[in-house]
Amino acid sequence: MTTPIQSSRLFTASCIALITTAMTFAIRGSLMATWGEEFSLSSEEVGNVSGTAFWGFTLAMVFGGPVCDVLGMRNLLRFAFIGHLAGIALTILANSYLTLFIATLVIGISNGLVEAACNPLVTALFPNDRIKYLNRFHVWFPGGIVIGGLIAYLMLDQFQLPWRFLMLTLLVPGLWYGFMSFNADFPVSERVSSGTTSSRMYASLANPLFLFMVFCMMLTAGTELGTNQWITQLLANVGVPSILLLVFISGIMAVGRGFAGELSHRLAPEGMLLLSAVFSTLGLVMLSYSEGALSFVSAAVFAVGVCYFWPTMLGFVSEYIPETGPMGLSIMGGAGMLSVSFILPYMGKIYDENVVSKIPAGYNAETLKAAVPGSSDFVLWSQINLEAGSDTLFMVSAMPLFLVVAFLVLMVLLRNREKGSSKFKV
Repeated sequence: MTTPIQSSRLFTASCIALITTAMTFAIRGSLMATWGEEFSLSSEEVGNVSGTAFWGFTLAMVFGGPVCDVLGMRNLLRFAFIGHLAGIALTILANSYLTLFIATLVIGISNGLVEAACNPLVTALFPNDRIKYLNRFHVWFPGGIVIGGLIAYLMLDQFQLPWRFLMLTLLVPGLWYGFMSFNADFPVSERVSSGTTSSRMYASLANPLFLFMVFCMMLTAGTELGTNQWITQLLANVGVPSILLLVFISGIMAVGRGFAGELSHRLAPEGMLLLSAVFSTLGLVMLSYSEGALSFVSAAVFAVGVCYFWPTMLGFVSEYIPETGPMGLSIMGGAGMLSVSFILPYMGKIYDENVVSKIPAGYNAETLKAAVPGSSDFVLWSQINLEAGSDTLFMVSAMPLFLVVAFLVLMVLLRNREKGSSKFKV
């Protein structure tokens, strides 16, 4: 059993590890256009590179979940630390599509190991307040995106430093969490401490409620991470720095997750998820029609929507189906990231198709792309990209719209069948 001091140290190390993970998302998002130009990649190929981080994340979580209790959460976090260092180095040395792809995969696997270790670690440290502390832990995903996004804005937009210098900043939180966690004493998972057998854990994965939540996780993750990963390019022509829109969204998410404990007691997890789906849908539709300062208003609505998705989905499973253990949390996270790995290149493809469909007769993309800033061709190209990005975001809004219906049905079923019970068994 960990002492309060040990629990505080482990929770802090977990948060810093998640900051490292989040900074990789923000930095990768800010570099997508740069990589496209430097390595001569199409938007779909850039989406593939970015997407490999997500299915690398999935691989780590799917394999990390079953072995979490065997290897221990400390060893999983050690592997994550080593992988982060290797991935950063490989990205800096990348000189082609293939090397960039491999480097991003290594970082994605490391990010997945962080989640595979830290989600069950947080629930083990705070078994009586899982949703509150999972949200506090996941504050540092948007928090890390704010940090990474601001650093990217300063280094790339303001000081115009080479992008490889930006990758070096990941070493600061990476080395920090590695130092804090390497020799710390970790607790066993809730599944082990409760005496739940491995056979029961695997059997619980066939629970219809769990399978339903896995499916919904794919859509919630796609809505949040797919949009945030592409937003700097899709909204590049709305009249405000799009990287600041990402920072603004992430800042609201971080603040919102900090107050999740009180909200979860008032609404219950299913109520929070329904509210999130409604605001996510409205936010995406509004973003698809907004320009200039109004983009921040729309971004705020979207941020409120996606704010609670990820940690509340995990907290729901931990609360209602605790016997799924670390494996259940890993499958949830893995399913979410796997869906994003498919959504990212699909969004890139849709965006490219939207761009081509809006080019007037007599023009071609290469000529417009090379237009001199301030020229009529440059203005036309900016407008084409603005409209293409708006159309792509509008299409993405179909995912949270479906979730509005799914979570409404879930809430009605739970409210009707719980009848005062704190658990719902199917």
